[in-house]
Amino acid sequence: MIKILVVEDERAISDLIRMNLEDAGYACTCVYDGMAAADQIETQTFDLVLLDIMLPKVNGYELLEYIKPTGTPVIFLTAKAGLDDRVKGLNLGAEDYIVKPFEIVELIARVQVVLRRFHKDVTKLVYGDLVINTDNRTVLRDGVPVELTPKEFMLLEIFVRNKNITLFRDKIYELVWENDSYGDTRTLDLHVQRLRKKLGLTDKLRTIYKVGYRLED
Repeated sequence: MIKILVVEDERAISDLIRMNLEDAGYACTCVYDGMAAADQIETQTFDLVLLDIMLPKVNGYELLEYIKPTGTPVIFLTAKAGLDDRVKGLNLGAEDYIVKPFEIVELIARVQVVLRRFHKDVTKLVYGDLVINTDNRTVLRDGVPVELTPKEFMLLEIFVRNKNITLFRDKIYELVWENDSYGDTRTLDLHVQRLRKKLGLTDKLRTIYKVGYRLED
C-alpha cells in the first residue's frame, strides 16, 4: 500500500486529508510539527510527503532539505499563496505546491499525478462489482471487461477515489477536460449518463441538484 506522510499542524485539516486519502486507498501517517516529521522520516520509508510550510519547531522549507536525500517526493500544502512563495517552494525541490483552502478532489488528483511520476500510484481500485486497473486503464464488472472511453475512465477513477464526497460539476470538468469553462459542463453530464448506463451506477452515482455528483457506497 502507498504510504503518505501528512505534516500539518491544524488537526482538523490533517484529519480531513487523512480520511479522504485513506478512502482513496492510501495509508496515512499524520504528524503535527516538523521535528515529529523528521523523526518519522528517519525511521520509516514513505512514498510521498504532504508538507505544510508554517510548522512548529522545524518549518517546511527546512524539512524539505532533510527529506530530499531520501528521494521521497514532496507536495507543499500551505496558506502561503504568494508567487514568490510558490517559486521558492518549487525551486527548493517540491513536486507541487497547493494553496489552502483546497478542494479534496483536486488534492487527490495532484497526489495521483506525483505518484505516477514516481511510478508509485495505486494501480487497482475496487468498488462494488467493479475492478479498476489504473495502470492498463481497464475495468471489469463481475469479471467481464467493460469498454470505456478515456474520459469515461477518468471520470470513474475520480468518482471512486472520492466516493461519498460531493464533487462540484465545474471542478470535475476542469480535472477531466483540463478546461475551466463552466458553460461546457453539459458535456460532463452526458458522459456521466453514459457511465451510469455502462456500469449500472444509476442508484449509486447521484446528481446533487445545482452542485454536481456524488458516488455513494
